[in-house]
Amino acid sequence: MAKPGPKPAPALKLVREGNPGKRPVRQQVVLEPASLAEPDWTAVFPSVASYGDSPYAKKVRQGEIIRARNIARREWRRVVPVLIRMCGLADIDEVTVLDYCVCRARIDQGERALSRDGMLQLGERGWQKNGWTTILGQYRTQLARYIGELGLSPSSRLTAPAGDDDDDSVFD
Repeated sequence: MAKPGPKPAPALKLVREGNPGKRPVRQQVVLEPASLAEPDWTAVFPSVASYGDSPYAKKVRQGEIIRARNIARREWRRVVPVLIRMCGLADIDEVTVLDYCVCRARIDQGERALSRDGMLQLGERGWQKNGWTTILGQYRTQLARYIGELGLSPSSRLTAPAGDDDDDSVFD
């Protein structure tokens, strides 16, 4: 059963930012930092296969795939340097960061599809909820987990200032 309260800060964060609470630092497995190579986004988001659709539908789907590649690429280039500086990424973290970028790209793809097609679609049994609404909820849940794990949220970066005894401190 998990302990109540916030997760303990990683040891590297305590070393870098100080340990104002003077709590014992948990011994953790220390992995050698690595510079992660950007993945080949054409392998992650392959081209559209021929399903017998109209040329227009194939062109639209191919455009969505190209956009997803670009979103993931931008997110990788935005986040990886920050994570390397913040916590020192190791080779083992590559899959987590890659999946974070894919989630980010798929959320963009789903939001565009909802904007284009609407929240409801006319189906065999009448009006039905667009499938993207369920999928987006699942992607957002997963994205929130990755944000917490990678320390990308503002709350995960907040620390009390060390040795600051001012009466107007926001942490009092």
